[in-house]
Amino acid sequence: MVNNKDKPLRRRLLAKGTALAAAVCMMLLPATAHADMQGVDMSNWQCGVDVYNMQADFIVVGTTWGTGQVNNNCLVSGVNTDANRMIAQAQASGKKYGLYHYAMGGNPEAEAQFFYRNTSNYWRHGIVALDWEMDDNPAFGNWDWVRRFMMECERLSGGVRPLLYTGPVAGTIPSDIRAKYGLWIAQYANMSPTGYQASPWMIGAYGEAMRQYSGTGVVNTWSPIDLNIFRGEAWQWDLYANPTGSTAPAPATPAPVQPSTPPANTSTGGISHVMQWGETIWGLAVAHNAWPLSAWHTPSGDINRYYVGDVVTYGGGSTATPAPSTTSGGTYTVKSGDCLSAVFGSRWPSIAALNGLVSPYTIYPGQVLKTDGGATASVSGGVSKTLQWGDTVWEFATSHGYNVSQCTVPSGNINVYYPGDVVTCR
Repeated sequence: MVNNKDKPLRRRLLAKGTALAAAVCMMLLPATAHADMQGVDMSNWQCGVDVYNMQADFIVVGTTWGTGQVNNNCLVSGVNTDANRMIAQAQASGKKYGLYHYAMGGNPEAEAQFFYRNTSNYWRHGIVALDWEMDDNPAFGNWDWVRRFMMECERLSGGVRPLLYTGPVAGTIPSDIRAKYGLWIAQYANMSPTGYQASPWMIGAYGEAMRQYSGTGVVNTWSPIDLNIFRGEAWQWDLYANPTGSTAPAPATPAPVQPSTPPANTSTGGISHVMQWGETIWGLAVAHNAWPLSAWHTPSGDINRYYVGDVVTYGGGSTATPAPSTTSGGTYTVKSGDCLSAVFGSRWPSIAALNGLVSPYTIYPGQVLKTDGGATASVSGGVSKTLQWGDTVWEFATSHGYNVSQCTVPSGNINVYYPGDVVTCR
Protein backbone atom coordinates (compact mmCIF):
# COMPACT_ATOMS: atom_id res chain seq x y z
CA MET A 1 0.00 0.00 0.00
CA VAL A 2 1.36 3.40 -0.94
CA ASN A 3 1.83 5.73 1.99
CA ASN A 4 0.54 9.30 1.85
CA LYS A 5 3.84 10.99 2.51
CA ASP A 6 4.47 14.67 1.92
CA LYS A 7 7.87 15.62 0.58
CA PRO A 8 10.44 16.66 3.19
CA LEU A 9 11.02 20.04 1.56
CA ARG A 10 14.63 21.09 0.93
CA ARG A 11 16.23 24.49 0.79
CA ARG A 12 16.19 25.91 -2.70
CA LEU A 13 16.97 29.08 -4.59
CA LEU A 14 14.50 29.75 -7.31
CA ALA A 15 11.04 31.21 -7.74
CA LYS A 16 9.05 29.94 -10.72
CA GLY A 17 5.95 30.82 -12.75
CA THR A 18 3.32 33.41 -13.73
CA ALA A 19 -0.35 33.65 -14.61
CA LEU A 20 -1.92 32.31 -17.79
CA ALA A 21 -4.14 35.39 -18.02
CA ALA A 22 -6.02 37.65 -15.64
CA ALA A 23 -9.31 35.94 -16.31
CA VAL A 24 -7.96 32.39 -16.11
CA CYS A 25 -7.24 30.69 -12.78
CA MET A 26 -3.90 29.01 -13.38
CA MET A 27 -4.55 26.29 -10.86
CA LEU A 28 -7.30 25.02 -13.16
CA LEU A 29 -4.93 24.14 -15.99
CA PRO A 30 -6.59 20.98 -17.32
CA ALA A 31 -5.18 17.66 -16.24
CA THR A 32 -6.16 16.25 -19.64
CA ALA A 33 -3.59 18.30 -21.57
CA HIS A 34 -2.42 16.34 -24.59
CA ALA A 35 1.31 16.61 -23.95
CA ASP A 36 2.27 17.20 -20.35
CA MET A 37 5.91 18.23 -19.90
CA GLN A 38 8.48 16.44 -17.74
CA GLY A 39 11.32 18.30 -16.10
CA VAL A 40 13.52 18.96 -13.09
CA ASP A 41 14.24 21.69 -10.60
CA MET A 42 17.69 22.35 -9.18
CA SER A 43 18.86 23.93 -5.97
CA ASN A 44 22.02 25.73 -4.92
CA TRP A 45 23.96 22.54 -4.19
CA GLN A 46 23.70 21.21 -7.75
CA CYS A 47 26.47 23.37 -9.23
CA GLY A 48 27.90 22.19 -12.52
CA VAL A 49 25.03 19.96 -13.62
CA ASP A 50 25.02 19.28 -17.38
CA VAL A 51 21.75 20.94 -18.40
CA TYR A 52 22.42 20.93 -22.13
CA ASN A 53 22.42 17.13 -22.40
CA MET A 54 19.89 16.48 -19.65
CA GLN A 55 16.78 14.55 -20.71
CA ALA A 56 14.08 17.04 -19.73
CA ASP A 57 11.44 19.27 -21.29
CA PHE A 58 12.10 22.04 -18.78
CA ILE A 59 14.54 23.13 -16.09
CA VAL A 60 13.68 25.29 -13.06
CA VAL A 61 16.71 26.85 -11.39
CA GLY A 62 17.06 28.28 -7.89
CA THR A 63 18.30 31.87 -8.26
CA THR A 64 17.86 33.87 -5.06
CA TRP A 65 17.48 33.38 -1.31
CA GLY A 66 15.97 35.86 1.15
CA THR A 67 17.57 39.24 0.67
CA GLY A 68 21.13 38.03 0.17
CA GLN A 69 22.24 36.78 3.57
CA VAL A 70 23.26 33.26 2.48
CA ASN A 71 26.64 32.01 1.22
CA ASN A 72 27.14 28.31 0.42
CA ASN A 73 27.60 25.99 -2.52
CA CYS A 74 26.75 28.09 -5.61
CA LEU A 75 25.40 30.94 -3.44
CA VAL A 76 27.24 34.23 -3.07
CA SER A 77 25.26 36.77 -1.01
CA GLY A 78 22.03 34.95 -1.73
CA VAL A 79 22.53 34.70 -5.51
CA ASN A 80 23.16 31.44 -7.39
CA THR A 81 26.32 32.11 -9.37
CA ASP A 82 25.73 29.05 -11.58
CA ALA A 83 22.20 30.07 -12.61
CA ASN A 84 23.24 31.94 -15.78
CA ARG A 85 25.12 28.96 -17.13
CA MET A 86 22.30 26.51 -16.45
CA ILE A 87 19.63 28.75 -17.97
CA ALA A 88 21.80 29.42 -21.04
CA GLN A 89 22.28 25.68 -21.55
CA ALA A 90 18.55 25.08 -21.15
CA GLN A 91 17.67 27.64 -23.80
CA ALA A 92 20.44 26.53 -26.16
CA SER A 93 19.17 22.96 -26.03
CA GLY A 94 15.53 23.92 -26.65
CA LYS A 95 14.23 23.43 -23.10
CA LYS A 96 11.77 25.67 -21.31
CA TYR A 97 13.09 27.18 -18.10
CA GLY A 98 12.00 28.81 -14.88
CA LEU A 99 13.38 30.59 -11.82
CA TYR A 100 12.44 30.40 -8.16
CA HIS A 101 13.09 32.44 -5.02
CA TYR A 102 13.45 30.81 -1.60
CA ALA A 103 11.49 32.72 1.05
CA MET A 104 13.31 33.42 4.30
CA GLY A 105 10.47 35.26 6.01
CA GLY A 106 11.91 38.78 6.03
CA ASN A 107 10.09 41.77 4.64
CA PRO A 108 8.08 40.34 1.71
CA GLU A 109 8.47 43.42 -0.47
CA ALA A 110 12.23 43.46 0.12
CA GLU A 111 12.53 39.78 -0.81
CA ALA A 112 10.44 40.30 -3.96
CA GLN A 113 12.65 43.24 -4.92
CA PHE A 114 15.82 41.21 -4.33
CA PHE A 115 14.46 38.40 -6.49
CA TYR A 116 13.40 40.71 -9.30
CA ARG A 117 16.51 42.88 -9.19
CA ASN A 118 18.74 39.84 -9.62
CA THR A 119 16.71 38.04 -12.30
CA SER A 120 14.65 40.65 -14.18
CA ASN A 121 16.25 39.96 -17.58
CA TYR A 122 14.78 36.46 -17.45
CA TRP A 123 11.22 37.48 -16.60
CA ARG A 124 8.69 37.08 -19.44
CA HIS A 125 11.03 34.49 -20.98
CA GLY A 126 10.81 31.86 -18.23
CA ILE A 127 8.31 31.18 -15.47
CA VAL A 128 9.00 32.51 -11.97
CA ALA A 129 7.93 31.12 -8.60
CA LEU A 130 8.00 31.57 -4.84
CA ASP A 131 9.42 28.64 -2.86
CA TRP A 132 7.38 28.68 0.37
CA GLU A 133 8.82 26.27 2.92
CA MET A 134 9.27 25.98 6.67
CA ASP A 135 13.08 25.85 6.92
CA ASP A 136 14.72 29.21 7.74
CA ASN A 137 11.35 30.90 7.29
CA PRO A 138 9.86 32.40 10.47
CA ALA A 139 6.91 33.72 8.44
CA PHE A 140 5.81 30.23 7.36
CA GLY A 141 2.06 29.92 7.86
CA ASN A 142 1.47 33.64 7.32
CA TRP A 143 -0.45 33.72 4.06
CA ASP A 144 -0.49 37.53 4.05
CA TRP A 145 3.30 37.35 3.59
CA VAL A 146 2.72 35.34 0.42
CA ARG A 147 0.11 37.82 -0.83
CA ARG A 148 2.42 40.78 -0.31
CA PHE A 149 5.37 39.05 -2.03
CA MET A 150 3.24 38.10 -5.03
CA MET A 151 1.72 41.57 -5.35
CA GLU A 152 5.15 43.21 -5.26
CA CYS A 153 6.37 40.85 -8.01
CA GLU A 154 3.35 41.82 -10.12
CA ARG A 155 4.01 45.51 -9.52
CA LEU A 156 7.69 45.29 -10.40
CA SER A 157 7.16 43.19 -13.53
CA GLY A 158 4.07 44.89 -14.86
CA GLY A 159 1.73 41.93 -14.36
CA VAL A 160 3.72 38.69 -14.14
CA ARG A 161 2.28 36.39 -11.46
CA PRO A 162 4.63 33.88 -9.82
CA LEU A 163 3.68 30.29 -9.18
CA LEU A 164 3.45 29.26 -5.52
CA TYR A 165 5.55 26.23 -4.60
CA THR A 166 4.74 24.44 -1.35
CA GLY A 167 4.00 20.99 0.03
CA PRO A 168 2.64 20.02 3.45
CA VAL A 169 0.24 22.98 3.62
CA ALA A 170 -1.16 22.53 0.11
CA GLY A 171 -4.62 21.75 1.46
CA THR A 172 -4.76 24.97 3.48
CA ILE A 173 -3.88 27.48 0.76
CA PRO A 174 -6.51 30.28 0.95
CA SER A 175 -9.05 30.44 -1.86
CA ASP A 176 -8.00 33.92 -3.02
CA ILE A 177 -4.42 32.74 -3.56
CA ARG A 178 -5.64 29.60 -5.33
CA ALA A 179 -7.81 31.73 -7.60
CA LYS A 180 -5.06 34.14 -8.60
CA TYR A 181 -1.78 32.19 -8.67
CA GLY A 182 -0.73 28.92 -10.20
CA LEU A 183 0.20 26.17 -7.76
CA TRP A 184 3.30 24.00 -7.82
CA ILE A 185 2.79 21.25 -5.27
CA ALA A 186 5.43 18.89 -3.85
CA GLN A 187 4.11 15.57 -2.59
CA TYR A 188 5.78 12.17 -2.81
CA ALA A 189 4.35 8.66 -2.76
CA ASN A 190 7.67 7.38 -1.36
CA MET A 191 11.40 8.05 -1.46
CA SER A 192 12.35 5.28 -3.88
CA PRO A 193 14.54 6.28 -6.86
CA THR A 194 12.47 6.75 -10.00
CA GLY A 195 12.55 8.05 -13.53
CA TYR A 196 9.89 10.26 -15.07
CA GLN A 197 6.27 9.20 -14.40
CA ALA A 198 3.38 10.03 -16.73
CA SER A 199 0.76 9.85 -13.95
CA PRO A 200 2.43 10.34 -10.56
CA TRP A 201 0.63 9.64 -7.32
CA MET A 202 -2.06 12.20 -6.36
CA ILE A 203 -1.53 14.22 -9.55
CA GLY A 204 -4.06 17.05 -9.76
CA ALA A 205 -5.32 16.60 -6.19
CA TYR A 206 -4.96 20.32 -5.48
CA GLY A 207 -5.72 21.67 -8.94
CA GLU A 208 -2.01 22.39 -9.36
CA ALA A 209 -0.35 23.53 -12.57
CA MET A 210 2.80 21.59 -11.72
CA ARG A 211 3.54 18.62 -9.44
CA GLN A 212 6.90 17.71 -7.93
CA TYR A 213 6.58 13.97 -7.31
CA SER A 214 10.09 12.83 -6.41
CA GLY A 215 13.21 14.10 -4.70
CA THR A 216 15.16 10.98 -5.60
CA GLY A 217 14.73 11.14 -9.35
CA VAL A 218 17.17 9.69 -11.84
CA VAL A 219 17.97 11.38 -15.16
CA ASN A 220 20.86 10.83 -17.53
CA THR A 221 23.19 13.57 -16.28
CA TRP A 222 22.41 13.86 -12.55
CA SER A 223 20.88 12.03 -9.61
CA PRO A 224 19.27 12.35 -7.18
CA ILE A 225 17.20 15.22 -8.53
CA ASP A 226 13.67 16.59 -8.12
CA LEU A 227 11.28 15.36 -10.82
CA ASN A 228 8.28 17.43 -11.90
CA ILE A 229 5.39 17.23 -14.33
CA PHE A 230 3.90 20.39 -15.83
CA ARG A 231 0.25 19.81 -16.61
CA GLY A 232 0.26 21.47 -20.00
CA GLU A 233 2.15 22.10 -23.20
CA ALA A 234 4.95 24.45 -24.19
CA TRP A 235 2.63 27.24 -25.30
CA GLN A 236 0.89 27.13 -21.92
CA TRP A 237 4.24 27.32 -20.14
CA ASP A 238 4.97 30.44 -22.19
CA LEU A 239 1.69 32.02 -21.09
CA TYR A 240 2.59 31.52 -17.44
CA ALA A 241 5.91 33.23 -18.14
CA ASN A 242 4.46 36.04 -20.23
CA PRO A 243 0.68 36.47 -19.87
CA THR A 244 0.52 39.58 -22.07
CA GLY A 245 2.82 38.39 -24.84
CA SER A 246 4.89 41.57 -24.55
CA THR A 247 8.66 41.33 -24.24
CA ALA A 248 9.17 45.00 -23.47
CA PRO A 249 11.67 45.55 -20.65
CA ALA A 250 10.02 45.93 -17.26
CA PRO A 251 10.71 49.11 -15.25
CA ALA A 252 13.45 47.78 -12.97
CA THR A 253 17.19 47.78 -12.39
CA PRO A 254 18.98 45.31 -14.71
CA ALA A 255 19.73 42.00 -13.06
CA PRO A 256 23.24 41.23 -11.79
CA VAL A 257 22.52 37.50 -12.17
CA GLN A 258 22.10 38.12 -15.90
CA PRO A 259 24.90 40.51 -16.97
CA SER A 260 23.46 43.63 -18.52
CA THR A 261 26.41 45.20 -20.39
CA PRO A 262 24.82 46.64 -23.53
CA PRO A 263 25.88 45.04 -26.81
CA ALA A 264 27.97 47.18 -29.15
CA ASN A 265 28.16 47.98 -32.86
CA THR A 266 24.71 47.15 -34.17
CA SER A 267 23.53 47.77 -37.72
CA THR A 268 20.50 46.98 -39.82
CA GLY A 269 22.45 44.07 -41.26
CA GLY A 270 22.80 42.34 -37.92
CA ILE A 271 24.59 42.55 -34.58
CA SER A 272 28.26 42.27 -33.77
CA HIS A 273 29.67 42.43 -30.25
CA VAL A 274 32.99 41.96 -28.49
CA MET A 275 32.47 39.69 -25.48
CA GLN A 276 33.40 41.05 -22.05
CA TRP A 277 33.84 39.20 -18.74
CA GLY A 278 30.55 37.82 -17.46
CA GLU A 279 28.59 38.26 -20.66
CA THR A 280 26.57 35.46 -22.27
CA ILE A 281 25.06 34.96 -25.71
CA TRP A 282 21.74 34.53 -23.93
CA GLY A 283 22.10 37.94 -22.28
CA LEU A 284 22.79 39.58 -25.66
CA ALA A 285 19.77 37.83 -27.18
CA VAL A 286 17.55 39.12 -24.36
CA ALA A 287 18.91 42.67 -24.65
CA HIS A 288 18.38 42.80 -28.43
CA ASN A 289 15.34 40.48 -28.56
CA ALA A 290 17.46 38.63 -31.12
CA TRP A 291 16.20 35.07 -31.42
CA PRO A 292 16.75 32.19 -31.97
CA LEU A 293 20.10 31.56 -30.33
CA SER A 294 21.08 29.39 -33.29
CA ALA A 295 21.33 32.59 -35.37
CA TRP A 296 24.23 33.77 -33.22
CA HIS A 297 27.76 32.86 -34.29
CA THR A 298 30.96 32.51 -32.28
CA PRO A 299 34.57 32.06 -33.47
CA SER A 300 34.63 28.53 -32.01
CA GLY A 301 31.57 27.51 -34.02
CA ASP A 302 29.95 26.34 -30.75
CA ILE A 303 27.25 28.63 -29.38
CA ASN A 304 28.10 27.44 -25.86
CA ARG A 305 31.84 28.09 -26.12
CA TYR A 306 33.11 31.65 -26.33
CA TYR A 307 35.72 33.77 -24.60
CA VAL A 308 36.46 37.32 -23.56
CA GLY A 309 37.51 39.29 -26.63
CA ASP A 310 35.64 37.03 -29.06
CA VAL A 311 33.56 38.85 -31.67
CA VAL A 312 30.12 37.27 -31.76
CA THR A 313 27.57 38.10 -34.42
CA TYR A 314 23.87 37.72 -35.04
CA GLY A 315 22.25 37.59 -38.46
CA GLY A 316 24.13 39.54 -41.13
CA GLY A 317 26.41 41.17 -38.58
CA SER A 318 28.40 44.35 -38.82
CA THR A 319 32.10 44.73 -38.39
CA ALA A 320 33.16 45.15 -34.79
CA THR A 321 36.59 46.11 -33.66
CA PRO A 322 37.79 43.78 -30.92
CA ALA A 323 38.59 45.33 -27.57
CA PRO A 324 42.25 46.28 -27.13
CA SER A 325 44.19 43.14 -26.41
CA THR A 326 47.73 42.25 -25.56
CA THR A 327 47.47 38.88 -27.20
CA SER A 328 47.29 37.81 -30.83
CA GLY A 329 46.99 34.40 -32.39
CA GLY A 330 47.63 32.62 -29.10
CA THR A 331 50.93 34.43 -28.45
CA TYR A 332 52.15 37.67 -26.90
CA THR A 333 55.42 39.44 -27.62
CA VAL A 334 56.95 40.95 -24.48
CA LYS A 335 57.65 44.70 -24.55
CA SER A 336 60.03 46.71 -22.39
CA GLY A 337 58.57 47.27 -18.92
CA ASP A 338 56.14 44.33 -19.11
CA CYS A 339 55.50 41.97 -16.24
CA LEU A 340 53.19 38.97 -16.27
CA SER A 341 50.63 40.33 -13.82
CA ALA A 342 50.34 43.66 -15.67
CA VAL A 343 49.83 42.01 -19.05
CA PHE A 344 47.65 39.05 -18.12
CA GLY A 345 45.96 40.11 -14.88
CA SER A 346 44.63 37.19 -12.82
CA ARG A 347 45.59 34.79 -15.65
CA TRP A 348 49.33 35.28 -15.10
CA PRO A 349 49.97 32.06 -13.06
CA SER A 350 48.43 29.97 -15.84
CA ILE A 351 50.42 31.83 -18.51
CA ALA A 352 53.61 31.31 -16.49
CA ALA A 353 52.92 27.58 -16.20
CA LEU A 354 52.07 27.33 -19.89
CA ASN A 355 55.47 28.82 -20.77
CA GLY A 356 57.47 26.89 -18.18
CA LEU A 357 58.27 30.01 -16.17
CA VAL A 358 59.10 29.67 -12.49
CA SER A 359 59.84 32.13 -9.69
CA PRO A 360 60.99 34.92 -10.06
CA TYR A 361 59.09 34.73 -13.42
CA THR A 362 61.61 36.76 -15.42
CA ILE A 363 60.59 37.74 -18.97
CA TYR A 364 62.52 39.70 -21.63
CA PRO A 365 61.59 42.20 -24.36
CA GLY A 366 61.02 40.36 -27.61
CA GLN A 367 60.20 37.07 -25.88
CA VAL A 368 57.16 35.35 -27.40
CA LEU A 369 54.81 33.88 -24.79
CA LYS A 370 52.13 31.32 -25.53
CA THR A 371 48.67 32.46 -24.34
CA ASP A 372 46.41 29.81 -25.92
CA GLY A 373 43.17 31.41 -24.73
CA GLY A 374 43.62 30.26 -21.15
CA ALA A 375 44.02 26.61 -22.07
CA THR A 376 45.18 23.91 -19.71
CA ALA A 377 48.77 24.14 -18.55
CA SER A 378 50.94 21.64 -16.71
CA VAL A 379 52.03 22.59 -13.22
CA SER A 380 54.15 20.73 -10.74
CA GLY A 381 52.28 17.55 -9.91
CA GLY A 382 49.04 18.56 -11.66
CA VAL A 383 47.24 20.83 -14.12
CA SER A 384 45.85 24.36 -14.07
CA LYS A 385 43.52 26.42 -16.23
CA THR A 386 42.20 29.97 -16.41
CA LEU A 387 38.43 29.64 -16.24
CA GLN A 388 36.32 31.09 -19.03
CA TRP A 389 32.63 31.93 -18.81
CA GLY A 390 30.65 28.68 -18.68
CA ASP A 391 33.58 26.54 -17.46
CA THR A 392 33.13 24.54 -14.28
CA VAL A 393 35.74 23.14 -11.92
CA TRP A 394 33.89 19.81 -11.98
CA GLU A 395 34.26 19.50 -15.78
CA PHE A 396 37.92 20.51 -15.69
CA ALA A 397 38.77 18.16 -12.83
CA THR A 398 36.99 15.09 -14.20
CA SER A 399 38.36 15.60 -17.71
CA HIS A 400 41.88 15.30 -16.26
CA GLY A 401 41.14 12.43 -13.89
CA TYR A 402 40.88 14.46 -10.69
CA ASN A 403 38.19 14.78 -8.03
CA VAL A 404 37.07 18.36 -7.35
CA SER A 405 38.38 17.96 -3.78
CA GLN A 406 41.88 17.88 -5.31
CA CYS A 407 41.43 21.30 -6.89
CA THR A 408 41.88 24.83 -5.56
CA VAL A 409 40.55 28.24 -6.65
CA PRO A 410 41.45 31.77 -5.45
CA SER A 411 38.36 32.09 -3.19
CA GLY A 412 39.36 29.01 -1.18
CA ASN A 413 35.83 27.62 -1.74
CA ILE A 414 35.76 25.17 -4.62
CA ASN A 415 32.13 26.10 -5.34
CA VAL A 416 32.84 29.83 -5.69
CA TYR A 417 34.84 30.91 -8.73
CA TYR A 418 34.64 33.40 -11.57
CA PRO A 419 35.88 33.89 -15.13
CA GLY A 420 39.60 34.70 -15.00
CA ASP A 421 40.23 32.64 -11.88
CA VAL A 422 42.99 30.03 -12.14
CA VAL A 423 41.94 26.55 -10.98
CA THR A 424 44.69 24.09 -10.09
CA CYS A 425 44.23 20.35 -9.56
CA ARG A 426 46.94 18.18 -7.97
